Amino acid sequence: MIYIMLFYEFFKTGLFAVGGGLATLPFLRNIATVHPDWFTEAMLADMIAISESTPGPIGVNMATYAGYQAAGLPGAFVATFGLVLPAFLTILVVIKVLDTFKDNRYVNAVFYGLRPAVAGLIGAAGIAVAKSSLLNLSASGILNMIHIPSVCIFVLVFITLKLFKKHPLWYLLTSALVGILLGFL
Repeated sequence: MIYIMLFYEFFKTGLFAVGGGLATLPFLRNIATVHPDWFTEAMLADMIAISESTPGPIGVNMATYAGYQAAGLPGAFVATFGLVLPAFLTILVVIKVLDTFKDNRYVNAVFYGLRPAVAGLIGAAGIAVAKSSLLNLSASGILNMIHIPSVCIFVLVFITLKLFKKHPLWYLLTSALVGILLGFL
């Protein structure tokens, strides 16, 4: 039964998370709410960090992780397969059809509407990740609610990314080292 549930939840995610890996985040957040025994929202924030610093799309990495947490290696396979199957089937259809309708104004209108919707999904996920990693909303007092070291890392990475345009891996490794150092202080 667990395998059917894993396949179903991640198939839905793969089917409706239009826009790539980050667009899966609202769906993954919902899965964490519905199935906290698979992974929690706190684990989701950690897995986002891990998934962004490891090869592969975040949705696939998260499906593999959640499947493994829920049902071991077979669960990892089932969840990952469930997530990627809709994209595989969809792209087969798109390859066949899109070339025929590439100049169709209705098809272009659909893509015109999807782009801002995907941006909204990614923005909402970004806000949720920022809240969970930069704030402690259960604390009392405004200064206690803001996790100052995390906010400092966020601001420094944001500014240096805009100024120096280095590869994202450089920022991830540097931030991980700062996190290690702050963990020992």
